[in-house]
Amino acid sequence: MSRWHRSSLFSVLLLLLLPFAGHAQFSIGVSVNIAPPELPVYEQPPIPGEGYMWTPGYWAWDPNYGDYYWVPGTWVPVPQPGYLWTPGYWGFENGAYLWHEGYWGPHVGFYGGVDYGFGYRGEGWVGGEWRGGHLFYNSAVVNVSNTHITNVYVNRTVINNVTVNHVAYNGGPGGIQARPTAAQEAVAHERHLPPIAAQREQITRARANPQMRASANHGAPPVAATPRPGVFKGAGVVHARAASPAAAAAAARIHTEAAKAGPARGAEGTRPAERPAPQSERAPERRAVPERPAERAAPRPAPEARPAPRPAEPRPAPEARSAPMRPAPEARPAPRPEPRPAPEMRSAPPPRPEARPEPRPEPRAEPPREQGRERERPGI
Repeated sequence: MSRWHRSSLFSVLLLLLLPFAGHAQFSIGVSVNIAPPELPVYEQPPIPGEGYMWTPGYWAWDPNYGDYYWVPGTWVPVPQPGYLWTPGYWGFENGAYLWHEGYWGPHVGFYGGVDYGFGYRGEGWVGGEWRGGHLFYNSAVVNVSNTHITNVYVNRTVINNVTVNHVAYNGGPGGIQARPTAAQEAVAHERHLPPIAAQREQITRARANPQMRASANHGAPPVAATPRPGVFKGAGVVHARAASPAAAAAAARIHTEAAKAGPARGAEGTRPAERPAPQSERAPERRAVPERPAERAAPRPAPEARPAPRPAEPRPAPEARSAPMRPAPEARPAPRPEPRPAPEMRSAPPPRPEARPEPRPEPRAEPPREQGRERERPGI
């Protein structure tokens, strides 16, 4: 088990959360032993249209490469009227940094006190609110320029006396020390929806881009925010800068430190061993069962041979007379009648040597003896 990957801890926590999946505040996806980099500094692209809500960018973990990568913030269509987005966050628990996935719900819940900006100042969202089935936007917080949206209001009080903090995790050394309030704990039991497909696409595109890794961009991702999910090029794409030189240096060291502890691929390497390869080899051995019908097929021709000789007995006489009758039954009875005439010839010779006519001449020889005696008498 690597120094920064605690799969056993993740499995235990996941099993504990399964009974509360329908009302859980979050879901734990990754466990890492290295803190995420500080949040970069960037501007928010303008909203593409009405009905969109801002989802802030964050650092995600790639276990295959062993590094954090930046998922750009973007405008996402709200999946259901009245719903708001609660961002995910990293939390330090039991000696590891655990990722708590974001969700959609009627209210914004606890997201670790992380200041993601653009209305997410660590608690709630002040960038807009629902009114009569329509989402109204606070133009003092979100970028509604270059867009024809009438449901707009201005509230600058929410941005007064706000301390900017770029720390990207809750708890642990150097983390944000915030705990959920009673109201936020109640939100955790409301009905929630997971990230929509557009948000998943944003994650997939970011993970596939090596330039989004912290070790490559040193805390300043080339694509910090996008106007729409999955759009990483063109108008509206925003670049970022690192929060500080120290933050840039720390981001560059993450992959190196992870490499010293061992790549995350080691965990994946155990998967082939778990596959029951020998069992699949035993399965074809059981297919030898079809050999039994082959043995049963052997006695089948035997009964067919028994009825064949019975009709063949009266046929041998006409076969000798008519030649055309032989070609038709050549395949069936041709070889079988051949051995049968042979025993008929053997039965014929035994009655001839019985010597039945021999006893008949024996009494005939007796009269000459008597005649000889009679001839001797007159001689006397």
